[in-house]
Amino acid sequence: MPQFGALAPETKNLVVAGGLTGFVFGVYYYTMRAVGGTDELQVTIDKFEDLKKKDDVAAVSPSAPGSS
Repeated sequence: MPQFGALAPETKNLVVAGGLTGFVFGVYYYTMRAVGGTDELQVTIDKFEDLKKKDDVAAVSPSAPGSS
């Protein structure tokens, strides 16, 4: 197996870039798995939209013409 110093500079750069990219994606994957699978922001947005829909329905229903 040839030594790292015997490789061309472009090849060395590609090897280093591949190693760094793999490391970064590994840390990202590990972090996302450690934090958990729920997206708190999306859950909050969904709750807000549900409350907004309920408020819109409640505001429209009593004021409908001919409802008396």
